[in-house]
Amino acid sequence: MKKIKTGDQVIVIAGKDKGKQGKVVRVLGEKVIVDGVNRVKRHQKPNPMRGIEGGVITKDAPLAISNVAIFNPETQKADRVGIKVETVDGKVVRTRVYKSTGAAVGA
Repeated sequence: MKKIKTGDQVIVIAGKDKGKQGKVVRVLGEKVIVDGVNRVKRHQKPNPMRGIEGGVITKDAPLAISNVAIFNPETQKADRVGIKVETVDGKVVRTRVYKSTGAAVGA
């Protein structure tokens, strides 16, 4: 089970955008794209067939997953994630929990 998933609220703990918060847009293996964090400018060629205009565009670049931590709304701080394994009706259920409080992530 992955500790950081799409839609999680994270905080950047290292790099030029340290301290910024945002929602995870995509997880790309060992990298994540966070909305509004690590913005870069790129030159784009026009492509009339696809309806793409040329010019300088601003987009979110991927960050290493080790440079972000999940944001705990209870403590208003970065937190680590643990996996709690329970057996419910004979089935094994894995739940992500905050290490500091033990509460379920996203609940």
